[in-house]
Amino acid sequence: MRNYQLYLIRHGITEGNLKGLYVGSGTDLPLCEEGRSQLYALRDRFTYPEVTTVFSSPLSRAVETAEILFPGASKKLVIQDLREMAFGVYEGKEVKSLVKDPDFARWMDPSSGYTPPHAEDTADFHTRCREVLMHMFEYMMKTQTFEAACVTHGGVIMSMMAQKAVPVHRPEEWMADPGCGYTLRMDTSIWMRDGLAEAVEVLPWGYLDGEEMQQESE
Repeated sequence: MRNYQLYLIRHGITEGNLKGLYVGSGTDLPLCEEGRSQLYALRDRFTYPEVTTVFSSPLSRAVETAEILFPGASKKLVIQDLREMAFGVYEGKEVKSLVKDPDFARWMDPSSGYTPPHAEDTADFHTRCREVLMHMFEYMMKTQTFEAACVTHGGVIMSMMAQKAVPVHRPEEWMADPGCGYTLRMDTSIWMRDGLAEAVEVLPWGYLDGEEMQQESE
């Protein structure tokens, strides 16, 4: 059986990221100038896969990232369920102030069952991420699309990888830098039996080597 490769990429930087704000699906920020410049620099320095199909979150920062990193893709599919979690009352707040909020700490504790006002239930979010990953792979199998990219958000990637990738890691260990991500390789027989895919490399290709070289020179 053929393998299918899905390239999960986190969107580029926004002003909210630069200001240390907690930005979810309730804030549709575009990329900032620094974010665009960083993506072009990554594209020039390293190698992204050439794909004809790109799945994208509907939020502007993801759609714009997809346009910059995969300009040659002929099929761009916007999927609502690839959006970031809704943070409710914490949307747009400074992260450094939230760490002092006891209710925010409750929300970060998966055993508490607490959901802030107007926020997305954590269990529902993880279910959404798991199911949209399954739907993307189903689409790829039905259309015989052996390679595709998916531009989405850091939280979505962490949830997908923690639930469906091997080797197994905690969600925070799957955090991707802006414009970067992972290759998920899906073998149909293993996917249908276990619902798991193999995490095989960090994207873009050469990025880890470049980071290691930079650290050695500092």
